[in-house]
Amino acid sequence: MRCRVRFFGKALLALVAIAVLGWIVMALWNWVIPAVFVGGRAIDYLHALGLLVLSRILFGGFRGRGGWHGRGGWRRWERMTPEERENFMKGVSSTRGKPQEDNP
Repeated sequence: MRCRVRFFGKALLALVAIAVLGWIVMALWNWVIPAVFVGGRAIDYLHALGLLVLSRILFGGFRGRGGWHGRGGWRRWERMTPEERENFMKGVSSTRGKPQEDNP
């Protein structure tokens, strides 16, 4: 029962956050775009939500960090020496529950 209440509370919070973000996007667009661009026109709430979703897809993704953050780990891997890579892989295998191989 407590888990259900927590789930519905989080779902309600997410819906409220989306609604508020949509309103913020609409207010910012209607404040900035018509003043900066000659042909710029105001948008309504549904267009603001669509713009929010489109920007999230293009720039943020839908998985936590999203966006262009995926390359940092690969660059770090390329800078590692073979010994550092081996130590890293031993640490990863121990966290996944696999037994470590000790080579004397």
